[in-house]
Amino acid sequence: MYKNRKTIKYFTQIGDCTLIGDKGYLFTEVQLNLFETCNIKLDTSMRTNQHNYRKQPYLFRKSRKRIETLFSQLCDQFMIRRNYAKSFEGFKTSVLSEIIALATVQYINKFIFGRKINNIKISII
Repeated sequence: MYKNRKTIKYFTQIGDCTLIGDKGYLFTEVQLNLFETCNIKLDTSMRTNQHNYRKQPYLFRKSRKRIETLFSQLCDQFMIRRNYAKSFEGFKTSVLSEIIALATVQYINKFIFGRKINNIKISII
């Protein structure tokens, strides 16, 4: 039985789309519940030892890798997990400023220096 059913209620604001999930969402109960309640198709990569294994489409794998890289950069370079906010407004401001800083560095890399956007460790000056 899937323990965290409460997370499904947050998906009610979107619908008629495909979400890319990780291996934690392989349960058919979760996928069926999302499809029945919100018409959301949850596409998860299968484990290689699963019966009827099929590889996830290239576009999904590429998108998922980009998202994982971005989260890793936010955690490592911008220390998004270390937050000493005393209120929700402070927390929201801190997270938003870190995301804006990352987007600014990516913009400078892409449009000013013509580099790959993921090179955030390279000095801008």
